[in-house]
Amino acid sequence: MMCLSVVAQVKKILKNGEAEVELSGVRKVINIDLLSDQISEGDWVLIHTGFAIAKLDEQKAGEMLEAIAELDENT
Repeated sequence: MMCLSVVAQVKKILKNGEAEVELSGVRKVINIDLLSDQISEGDWVLIHTGFAIAKLDEQKAGEMLEAIAELDENT
């Protein structure tokens, strides 16, 4: 079994432990309860099943997005 996480940028902190994020032009509301005290608008996060599970610095987020783009090109 394989788990997949995606990288997205936090665009807006909402109420009730949620945030609006953007990935490849798509906006989605996710749960940030696990990291709510660490997350700000503009931050990059790793998301799994609708939950932010890790905060990433901009360089690491860029590297991960590049790797995903390369995989997409090779399929």
